[in-house]
Amino acid sequence: MAKYLYPAIFQPEEKGGYSVNFPDIESCYTQGDDLQDAYDMAADVLCLMLYNFEENKATIPPASDPNDIKVQDGCFVSLVGADTMEYRRFYDNKAVKKTLTLPQWLNTMAERENINFSQVLQEALKKRLKV
Repeated sequence: MAKYLYPAIFQPEEKGGYSVNFPDIESCYTQGDDLQDAYDMAADVLCLMLYNFEENKATIPPASDPNDIKVQDGCFVSLVGADTMEYRRFYDNKAVKKTLTLPQWLNTMAERENINFSQVLQEALKKRLKV
């Protein structure tokens, strides 16, 4: 889970809009009605692809140097960013129930203090995972 930066090729379409593809990531392409839409769609598809790589423990391809990418006339290269942690927080945030075990004395003390077990566990996991 990380932040990534990949070059994308933006190609203007005859009837308007842009097609976008990422030469470093197979089958990673999209389109948009205008430049802003194309950029937003590119960021979304890139994040989805990288998220899937992470989930499947696949090797994430290295990003090319944008200066090394040759494009046709009218096309241009732009860097597009992706933050898979932000993506996870937004799209993969369904609550799951976990059963845990702790000593009775600790449970009693925590209940007396009205401690929210779920909140404490989440905070501890985030600290442990450095997220």
